[in-house]
Amino acid sequence: MIEPYIPLAERLFEQLRAQSHDGVGITRDTYGAGEQAAHETLAECGRLLGLEVARDAALNLYLTLPGRRRDLPAVVTGSHLDSVPRGGNYDGAAGVVAGMAVVAGWVRAGATSERDVVVMGIRAEESAWFPISYVGSKAAFGLLEARDLRVQRPDTQRTLADHIRDCGGQPEQVAAGVSRLQAGGLDCFLELHIEQGPVLVGAGDTLGAVTGICGSLRYRAARVLGRYAHSGATPRGHRADAVVALAALIDRLQDVWAELERAGHELTLTFGQVYTDPRQADFSKVPGQVSFAVDIRSRDTGTLRLMDERLHEAARAIAAAQGVSFEWGMPSGSEPAIMDGALRLALHKAAAATGASIRDMPSGAGHDSATFANQGVPTAMLFVRNANGSHNPDEAMDMADFAAAARVLGLVLAERAGLSPAG
Repeated sequence: MIEPYIPLAERLFEQLRAQSHDGVGITRDTYGAGEQAAHETLAECGRLLGLEVARDAALNLYLTLPGRRRDLPAVVTGSHLDSVPRGGNYDGAAGVVAGMAVVAGWVRAGATSERDVVVMGIRAEESAWFPISYVGSKAAFGLLEARDLRVQRPDTQRTLADHIRDCGGQPEQVAAGVSRLQAGGLDCFLELHIEQGPVLVGAGDTLGAVTGICGSLRYRAARVLGRYAHSGATPRGHRADAVVALAALIDRLQDVWAELERAGHELTLTFGQVYTDPRQADFSKVPGQVSFAVDIRSRDTGTLRLMDERLHEAARAIAAAQGVSFEWGMPSGSEPAIMDGALRLALHKAAAATGASIRDMPSGAGHDSATFANQGVPTAMLFVRNANGSHNPDEAMDMADFAAAARVLGLVLAERAGLSPAG
């Protein structure tokens, strides 16, 4: 086994942290200065390793170690390089850095592969910046629609097309469905990623082999509309209190969630934003408007549909009883995906060969691997134990755990790519 070059990984992590620390956490904004700097850092690393460096119209980054048979479908690994606002340094980036560490180890050893091996830095995975799931990986397969390019980034009020163009991309080609990747041209896709929850840490396992990725249904801009009134002069029977109505909906849906779990459904339900209008709300007013967001996730599309039906059923009953109305806005979401069984078995065998503990587990979070899997590409995900969760500044992946994961990734990539030692 050729060891991944971990000193390179340590330098890359430190460089990424230094250039994207915002004073509290890590911010690598999608199609902004933070993500752009990260892509430039990885591209320069690829050039120094002698890799082919290329980008597509959406500016996804492809760092390729050429194989002896360039006509064969390529082996691809990687992840995203953007982050949520004030996030952590490893979410996404660990997968790209791991791929670079593996390939750097091969280059230093003079090894060659039968197939091309591509480390991919994917754009725009975090939908905190644009309300679309998997922008970069969808664009790579020509799956983004023209309307997707017209959505705005909330902090800049500029469109996705504007941001892609500002960074040097070609949004017109993206909108036209021009693709760089086709499923037939890919042998497999492997994504290393930190676990974003507590399962591995709690179980004492280092690695997780992902069985499937949850899909989602989201209402990002929902509202309850009631009636503003004086807090002291309006009796209970005369109120249309938007806050009370939303509280009733949240309470009812917690019961529905528990009911569906008892019936065997696997899902999560989150009301991640709840706020009154700061221009009108006041401590001495009955609130007439509340904005909120709903995030439903499951690996089963039928469960997503069922929870959506129960959400609207509950909202209609509450609206009728309390004299309010619900507005949902444009829904968004993503499809569930199943990981490839043979690749998952290969991860287990590689973990056993290197002495790393591994368990099968689902992914409640969305990942670009879902795009690859749903395009028919054999796909696997490898989770690395990570303390303190994710989407916060306190991500705490241990480098020894990362090195163990990179070894497992390297073994599977070497097998799929047909790696040969020097000479």
